[in-house]
Amino acid sequence: MVFVPSLVRSVCADDPRVTLGHELVDAYLDLVAARARPNTVLATAYDLKVFFENVARDPENVDVEDVLGFIKLQRRPRRGATVVRLDDGEQGLSARTIKRRLASIAGFYEYLRIRGVVTANPVPRGLSTRSPGRAVRGVPLIRTPRTLPRVVDPGQADDFVAALRTERDRAMVAAMLLGGLRRCEVLGLRLEDLNPSESRVFIAEGKGGHQRIVPISKRFFTSVADYLARERPQDAGTDRLFVVLKEPRRGQPLSAAGLDEIVAGARRRAGIEQLTCHQLRHTCFTRLREAGMALEAIQAQAGHRSIESTRIYLHLANDWLAGEYRRAIEAIDAQDIPE
Repeated sequence: MVFVPSLVRSVCADDPRVTLGHELVDAYLDLVAARARPNTVLATAYDLKVFFENVARDPENVDVEDVLGFIKLQRRPRRGATVVRLDDGEQGLSARTIKRRLASIAGFYEYLRIRGVVTANPVPRGLSTRSPGRAVRGVPLIRTPRTLPRVVDPGQADDFVAALRTERDRAMVAAMLLGGLRRCEVLGLRLEDLNPSESRVFIAEGKGGHQRIVPISKRFFTSVADYLARERPQDAGTDRLFVVLKEPRRGQPLSAAGLDEIVAGARRRAGIEQLTCHQLRHTCFTRLREAGMALEAIQAQAGHRSIESTRIYLHLANDWLAGEYRRAIEAIDAQDIPE
């Protein structure tokens, strides 16, 4: 019988499992759950669901041809699709999405290989090519463009902040816009993570499970103080800093969907076409770089494991490239002046 995946999320708080209805797949998802965050587990489950829906084969019988065929299917425009992405002008799924799905599939089959269920991983690492006089090198199956993230200009940022309705909302936005925190890091803050006397916060649930201590502007702590004094329920049944303020979930931890709804509402009221939590984070680091903050310091503030992830803010900071070019061209011009 062909495996037909069905994604099921357990509602049990003590056992928040995600399953697809196949013993091997569900065992792998349990392994992922032991190593990663719930969002990663859900994304992996969805990637595997899409894959097995398209290949219509049992996991043990999938081969390289199935994987290559899946890539072609993902690049095709959806039936009746008229929306074209601005970054590459195509209608199919983006290269980043396909690459992430291939990573999920490759991880699953590496798990099966280790268990002895399959003899080889059907997901190729890349395509080999040989140039004249050069050694064989690998070419990735999917090339992903390196695009610059969008940032919010100062005027729009001011309008957006003015459109926020509560001190809680202003504090959360300040954590992203002035401290560069990720959405999940903002929602993961606990009361004991704050150090107002030193204007620092402890990030206990950073990306990949990494912890760090980062400074944040006093404006964040001022909003937090007002929020705690006037808005946060005294009987909140959680130590999470940011909670729901309205019934029926008053006092419970604010969810990612709730924060997105707050940001979307303020964006609409401010008349801004596009603005996301991650754009606020990008805007923070771009402004810090423009103000002269060292790249290594931005890396520590952002929680990047590699400096390569931080280098993008060199390109986002307009003054950096213009200044470097101006200094270089002035030096060239000085050398060309005849004696």
